[in-house]
Amino acid sequence: MGKQVRQVTQARPVPVERQRRLTRVGHAVVAGLRALGGRTIAMIATALAVVLAVIVTGIVLSRHDSRPPIPATRARHYTDTDACLLTDHQGINGSPAATVWRGMQDASLRTHTRVSYSSVTGEQSTANARPFLNAMLQSSCEVVLAVGGVEVKAAQETTGRYAKVGFVLVGDGGSTDKTATNVSWVPTGDGLREAVAAAVERVVDARN
Repeated sequence: MGKQVRQVTQARPVPVERQRRLTRVGHAVVAGLRALGGRTIAMIATALAVVLAVIVTGIVLSRHDSRPPIPATRARHYTDTDACLLTDHQGINGSPAATVWRGMQDASLRTHTRVSYSSVTGEQSTANARPFLNAMLQSSCEVVLAVGGVEVKAAQETTGRYAKVGFVLVGDGGSTDKTATNVSWVPTGDGLREAVAAAVERVVDARN
C-alpha cells in the first residue's frame, strides 16, 4: 500500500521591510488616537453616525416617496409697458392710494404690465410734485396714474405735452380739458379698485 502524502501549504513570510512599515503605521495610528483623546474620538464617531443616518433616511424616503416632482416655478413675463403711480408722502399706505395700487396690480395680472409707484416727499405742493412726475415720464412710463390733490394737478398740467402717454387721474375731473384723448378720470368711492384696473387695461389695450 502506497503512502498517503498530505500537502501542506506553507505561508509565505512577510518581507521584513514591509512588516516594519506596517508596524510604523500602526504605531502612528495609535499615537494619533491617543493625541485626539477620548472626547474628540467620541465626537467624530457621533458625527459619522449622524451623516450615516441622514444618508440612510434619504435613501428610504426616495424609495417610498410616490409624489410627483414639483415643477419648476415659472418666471412671470412682463410686456414692455410700464404703469406708474404718483402718490403723496404716504405712498401706497395712504387712502385712496392703497386701493388704486391694488387696482393696478389687478390690471398687471391680466395685461402683464409692469407697475410701480413714486411718493412725493418734502413739501406737498404742485411745484414739488413736478420733479417726481417728470422722473416718471423720463423713465418711459407709458401709463401714468396720479392720486392726491397736488399730484393730480401736476399731472393735469402735463398731459398736453405728453400726448403719447396715457394718464389715469383719480378724482372728480375738476376743470380738466374734456377733449384730451389721453386722459381718463376715475372717481373715488365704491368700486375704485375695479375702475382703476379697467382704466389701466383700456389704456394698455389701446397701445397694443
